[in-house]
Amino acid sequence: MNYNILNKINFPSDLRNLKKKELKKLSEELRQKTIETVSKTGGHLGAGLGVVELTIALHYVFNTPRDKLIWDVGHQAYPHKIITGRKNKIETLRKKNGLYGFVKRAESEYDPFGTAHSSTSVSAGLGIKIAKDINKDNANVICVVGDGALSAGLAYEGLNNAGALKKRLIVILNDNKMSIDKPVGAMSTYLTRLLSSKSYSSLRNLIKKMTKTLPNNLSKTLYRTEEFSKGMLSGGTLFEELGFYYLGPIDGHNVNELVSVLENIRDNKFNKPIFLHCITKKGKGYEPAEKSDDKFHGVEKFDIDTGITLKKTNQKSYSQVFGETLTSLAENDEKIIAITAAMMSGTGLKHFNKKFNNRFFDVGIAEQHAVTMAAGMATEGFKPYVAIYSTFLQRAYDQIVHDVAIQKLPVRFAIDRAGQVGSDGPTHAGSFDLTYLTTLPNFIVMAPSSQSELIKMMKTSTLIDDFPSAFRYPRGVGNLEEENNLEAIEVGKGHILIEGDDVAILNLGTRLEVCKEACKILNNKNNIYPTLADARFAKPIDTSLIDKLVENHKYLVTIEEGSIGGFASHVLNYIHNVRIKTNRVSVKNIFFPDKFVGHMKPEEQYEEIKMDTNSIVKKILNLYDDKIIEIKNFNLKKNK
Repeated sequence: MNYNILNKINFPSDLRNLKKKELKKLSEELRQKTIETVSKTGGHLGAGLGVVELTIALHYVFNTPRDKLIWDVGHQAYPHKIITGRKNKIETLRKKNGLYGFVKRAESEYDPFGTAHSSTSVSAGLGIKIAKDINKDNANVICVVGDGALSAGLAYEGLNNAGALKKRLIVILNDNKMSIDKPVGAMSTYLTRLLSSKSYSSLRNLIKKMTKTLPNNLSKTLYRTEEFSKGMLSGGTLFEELGFYYLGPIDGHNVNELVSVLENIRDNKFNKPIFLHCITKKGKGYEPAEKSDDKFHGVEKFDIDTGITLKKTNQKSYSQVFGETLTSLAENDEKIIAITAAMMSGTGLKHFNKKFNNRFFDVGIAEQHAVTMAAGMATEGFKPYVAIYSTFLQRAYDQIVHDVAIQKLPVRFAIDRAGQVGSDGPTHAGSFDLTYLTTLPNFIVMAPSSQSELIKMMKTSTLIDDFPSAFRYPRGVGNLEEENNLEAIEVGKGHILIEGDDVAILNLGTRLEVCKEACKILNNKNNIYPTLADARFAKPIDTSLIDKLVENHKYLVTIEEGSIGGFASHVLNYIHNVRIKTNRVSVKNIFFPDKFVGHMKPEEQYEEIKMDTNSIVKKILNLYDDKIIEIKNFNLKKNK
């Protein structure tokens, strides 16, 4: 496609030089550029396609970056990135040292607040608006809420406070599911333009002035009639009650109408926050996305003509194995219930939903509610499995502590995307669940080293009826090993895979394969034969296994896919504070560094944080002094 207009646009200031009649053509070009980009980089496509016209209209009308524009759920922002100085870098999206797949403050002055988790924009925007008012700065603050973000309580906390404070905050709902009101039409557009106009606003102010001079009963009747009439016409009763001036719904793909309404909002000095309701279509303008069930929410690289993914694999993802296993377990256990928070496909629960629809609950972006609802189910003898990404489970920490752990309720947590997650970067990495879950009394925490181990741990979890439990597993595919024994395992028991001497590696999670490779290199190149054990449980730890490793080795190396304070801390506490026997072992812990790891391929991330094969080999070699590395003085065991 020829980008005749888009080629002239590097910043919003260039955009504002266009005539209004050129905006429709620009919308077509920007949409095509977005499709072309994501076909090469992968990423979140559907949401961005739905806000192309809105993106153009906002930057055309408002004076960004002085006016602050916050995109709630940052994956709407690909078109925004293209027209805010990043067009020539857009194909570095989600790559190492490239543009981030979400909104990141450090990336551009046009990104005033980082957004990767949903439902934060109203609260952040209100904070910015309050600060600007204190500084006597009349810049506009605009929050674009979308992609299900209004299903989270935080969004309503922000709306409620904004309404109470009567700050002139502009909130725009990118409603791509038509879940709040009827589809738009010419009458809706006309009403929205009318309701945003100065003449209508003046009329409302006149009505309010009149009511002050009338008897109280008549005044209330007149006010209620005006509000109810508007609610009947435009569906704004809820947001009006929250203290907003509601406008909409409006067609979010009619760029000229959007510009007209936004100009009215900009120029009219409303004395309260404004809520503009836009109806959009996720995946708009790209047929494969429009026909897809998830509207190309998140995609790998794809053929732009067909929409077919280029990356093919016969391997199953951990999420698929989880979903298939839970469905199988539910066939023989009527008490099993699956709960997720707006991530049915992402957590592999699509098939479970089809087969056991009455036992499947997608609560939307409401992780706190999901956890406490599951706790309620557990009190009635059910076995709720809460499947949530590690990074999103952080939102529900208080509920995990107060509603589950303290009450010892047997909620089962399936923690997806544990560890580093590649191109989704630090906002989506599962770095902290081991740390905060293993500190909780009454919790059992498991980490499978393979997909076969995941199945075993899921079967184990069905038998744990007196305590809450969790099993964490990574993003991506794995090898489902053929094993005759895929039965439940004993709680708190790890096992030794390779018997060696001098140094023992105690692994937790899916770095086990990397540890095996490190052992091979040490065997073949350095004549070093480590013992390799898989802990399986982060809590309770296998103290008998640790005793054996401590007593029979000079060095103990622990490795886990999480931050400081997790598995290694419990091992160290046991060795140094609980064991009565003398400890002569030297302990080395390998865990995530004290930093947020940037977005890049997963293998690049683990190489950067020195948890790849070669780094583990070097760490083990560094345990030995030069004389020992000469090989001659090793007392090697016969059963190597």
